Amino acid sequence: MKRIISTQDAPEAVGAYSQATTNGDMVFTAGQIPMTPDGDLLDDEEIAVQTRQSLENVKAILEEEGLTMQNVLKVTVFLDDIDDFDEMNEAYKEYFQDNPPARSAVEAGNLPKGVGVEIEAIATND
Repeated sequence: MKRIISTQDAPEAVGAYSQATTNGDMVFTAGQIPMTPDGDLLDDEEIAVQTRQSLENVKAILEEEGLTMQNVLKVTVFLDDIDDFDEMNEAYKEYFQDNPPARSAVEAGNLPKGVGVEIEAIATND
């Protein structure tokens, strides 16, 4: 049965979506943009800063469910400009140093609120 996951330690879901959902075994986060839990948008920051904030949001959502980044099985990274891949990757590696999850990284046409990166994750409770 689907259950909604929500935390005040990540930006509030505004619209017809949840921060994350779970069926008890798997956790699916919504795409997280570089916005602080207080609603400050970091769209003018370099991609490394945007990546870190997006991953901090993912981390906070997982922690609400009692999970860590080591529970992540798959990550999808959407970049406004694929030329930012190397900078994103350097910041990303800080969160997944050992046994990194599977990952896709793609250039997307336009990301919400004009940000440079959006990141979503799938994690397991196992």
